[in-house]
Amino acid sequence: MIRPMTLEDLEVVNEIYNDAILNTTALYKYSPETIEQRIEWFNAKQQNNDPSFVFEENGEVAGFATYSQFRPYPAYKYTVEHSVYVHNNHQRKGIATKLLKHLIAEAEQQQVKTIIACIDSSNEGSIIAHEKLGFYYTGKINNAGYKFGRWLDIVYYQLDLKGPDFPNEK
Repeated sequence: MIRPMTLEDLEVVNEIYNDAILNTTALYKYSPETIEQRIEWFNAKQQNNDPSFVFEENGEVAGFATYSQFRPYPAYKYTVEHSVYVHNNHQRKGIATKLLKHLIAEAEQQQVKTIIACIDSSNEGSIIAHEKLGFYYTGKINNAGYKFGRWLDIVYYQLDLKGPDFPNEK
């Protein structure tokens, strides 16, 4: 089941996020975040009307997904960058794809024009999953980060949606 994220989900959401920090190149961060930081993040999401969802399996949060405006300038208001993370115990069950499909539907409803994915270039599974949903490659930044004793490259993928019928500059 996919449902809106609540404050009660944040302990598990933070656990999933911190596992990605400590054990993967999905996030170019070094230190785990505190629950206080996760609550602050969640409150900012709520204030900005950024959708945040969890995937619940047998009463347990197995993953989460969200998006926010791509850059903090008004002209980017129709472009979002998304994040999808799945608990280590629930990998390879199609949860990330289900969450991403849900985010796409939400973005269409919110009249988003472009969804951006920033993916570590070695994450072939994520790249393939995005391509299956219509995302296409738009660029690469070599040596964008340094983690686990090596330089890391990021690739950008995007999905074009209909967007608003009458975009404005307000």
